[in-house]
Amino acid sequence: MRRRGWLVAAAGAAGALVVGWGVMPQRSRIGSAALWPVGETDFALNGWIKVTREGGVVLAMPRSEMGQGVHTALAMLAAEELDVPLASVQVEQAGSDAIYGNVHRFIASLPFIHPRHEEQADGYGRVVRASQWLTGKLGRELGINATGGSSSVIDTWEVIRTAAATARATLLGAASLQWRLPLQELRVSDGVVSHPSGRFAGYGELARFAASTPPGDVRLKNPKEWRVIGRPLPRLDVPAKVDGSARYGIDVRLPGMKVAVLRLAPVLGGSPARIDAAAALAMPGVERIVMLPAYAGSTAGFAVVADGYWQADEAARKVEVVWGARPGALPDTRRIAAALHEAVTAGPATVFHRQGAVEEAERSAARVLEAWYSAPYLAHATMEPMNCTARVDGGQVELWVPTQVPQMCRAVAARIAGVPPGNVKVHVTLLGGGFGRRLEVDYAAFAVRVAMDCGGAPVQLIWPREQDMTHDYYRPMQVAQLRGALDGKGRLVGLQIRSAGDAITPGYLRRALPELTALGGMPDKTAAEGLFDLPYGIAHQRMSHVATDSGLPVGYWRSVGHSHNAFFSESFIDELAAANGIDPVALRRQLLAEAPRHLAVLELAAAKSAWGGPLPAGRARGVALQESFGSIVVQVAEVSLESGRPRVHRVDCAIDCGVVVNPMIVAQQMESSVVFALSAALHGRIEVLDGVVQQGNFPGYPLVRLAAAPQVHTWIVPSQRAPGGVGEPGVPPLAPAVANALFALTGQRHRTLPLAA
Repeated sequence: MRRRGWLVAAAGAAGALVVGWGVMPQRSRIGSAALWPVGETDFALNGWIKVTREGGVVLAMPRSEMGQGVHTALAMLAAEELDVPLASVQVEQAGSDAIYGNVHRFIASLPFIHPRHEEQADGYGRVVRASQWLTGKLGRELGINATGGSSSVIDTWEVIRTAAATARATLLGAASLQWRLPLQELRVSDGVVSHPSGRFAGYGELARFAASTPPGDVRLKNPKEWRVIGRPLPRLDVPAKVDGSARYGIDVRLPGMKVAVLRLAPVLGGSPARIDAAAALAMPGVERIVMLPAYAGSTAGFAVVADGYWQADEAARKVEVVWGARPGALPDTRRIAAALHEAVTAGPATVFHRQGAVEEAERSAARVLEAWYSAPYLAHATMEPMNCTARVDGGQVELWVPTQVPQMCRAVAARIAGVPPGNVKVHVTLLGGGFGRRLEVDYAAFAVRVAMDCGGAPVQLIWPREQDMTHDYYRPMQVAQLRGALDGKGRLVGLQIRSAGDAITPGYLRRALPELTALGGMPDKTAAEGLFDLPYGIAHQRMSHVATDSGLPVGYWRSVGHSHNAFFSESFIDELAAANGIDPVALRRQLLAEAPRHLAVLELAAAKSAWGGPLPAGRARGVALQESFGSIVVQVAEVSLESGRPRVHRVDCAIDCGVVVNPMIVAQQMESSVVFALSAALHGRIEVLDGVVQQGNFPGYPLVRLAAAPQVHTWIVPSQRAPGGVGEPGVPPLAPAVANALFALTGQRHRTLPLAA
């Protein structure tokens, strides 16, 4: 990664070199068969596809499975182009070559509004497309493998299908050469190549010869030919999860393995000043105490190593520690909230979008409506506790880790152990939830440091729930001021939004990708996404953000900035409708007159939820719309009050996510998003008092339980566009839809989360 990054940086040293490099096409991501380890029972046809002697297909899998169904979705792409049943495809962890990097995540980080309508023809549209082209080339060269940003299918949509189609062409070519029959007369069905003369052979019989046969003409299937893509096929990972054979990181068991339990300083950024471990070390089965410095933006502490988890955890409780505070002022959420309000009005802001003359529109407006909104810090609260198993022996490091970023874990392990990256082997296990928390590398760094003291024995480091929740990389607290200018007829002619909150990307780059720290000076799109790129037809707009640094560690949280910015913008749109006595769906129809794709999703959600129709007594509906990660989602929430607290009974979720690979997975992800977002909307809040996080486990940070989960109905808009994301776009509209329903029910406007506080 360093070498490729140096080459790109060197190319940028002169403008002529940048231009020359920029116009060159992006290098192929298909890769060669040499990227696979040599095997005796299978044959590699390119960097993504192998065929076994029995005719099965093996797909190199660069993305992590954390419940989102990506191993099934990507396998479906390969199965389609290879003309094999999905059950014939196995997935195998991909290597570290740059072809497996996530190029789309780089492109999606650009702070541009997607060109629409008249912008397509002007310079802005050309700038966007040129920037995407250059950023895509940079991403291809860096080759950073990451699962996040709802980008797995988007990024590999063309790549895997092309790799599979190339393998199919290679197998057909091998049959044509062996049989001395015209290629155009051969057919493939369910992994069998046949000829009208009666000759036929399975992929397994052709694979050895095909491995040394050039592919010839490669053709992707026409969508009319699809037999796999678009079908609600059962997920590949479900049987193992049902029978218990699936292995998550915390399930790793190795011969001679020790278990370590973590204790970090209660004050964020603190460290142990004095430690007495005598009582802990005297306990049976307890082996050692390992001091842990603050790695990757974390907090310092120690780990207790023992024969098993409970021994280590009990011993950790017996360690007597005097904790030292961090230098400087201690973070406190009350002070941070006040500082953010001040920053909104007085801080130096980055303008992400400007259109028309919003100040003039306000001066000439018949009425200007203003509102302040805020959202708290949130933890990730993954179901599988943070963990990593490490072995350091003879200059070699081996990790078994549930991670979204295997290359970054490899890099941090090499730095901690003082070995070349080539001496680190990473096994990616199943993830019991990621939500962005496992984009971080602190837990891998700690595990390697502990293993270095254990004489070559493997050590599984486990974070107790309280350590994870009180030492997370939190979703930032954010505050926004929204101003809407209404003309004499009540029409929205101007919208100004100014927000403040910590920027995530600069800190993340320092922690996980120090080679790219220079990019942290760019405006952080995640801070303002969902505000500066609204689809509504408003003549005058100005959207700006003040990037702050509260001193709390912040990170990417499922749907990132959209998760709170949608609450701000969609609640305010509802306020504007109420101020003019206009139905909230009707106002959105007006504002989406020139956005037919968004309007179609709105109409589907309104129809399926029976918007405007009768409801049981004591219930109301609320609506919200958000475009994020390449998909458009509209949700209608049906809400009541039970004992004075919100209860969500039903959520109708309409989505346009482009071509649907598996509609069942789309529905599952919408259901997951609704429950995840509802937990945050009703209950989620992390509070910090004098540097100490106050929520330590689920009693203080509750999740929505089964009895309180709503019915979720997913409605998919048919589309032939390239796929959009699915794992995150269902999160942002939920909070504003529920808040808007509560306003319809009670007349009280909720401008602060959580709603059930």
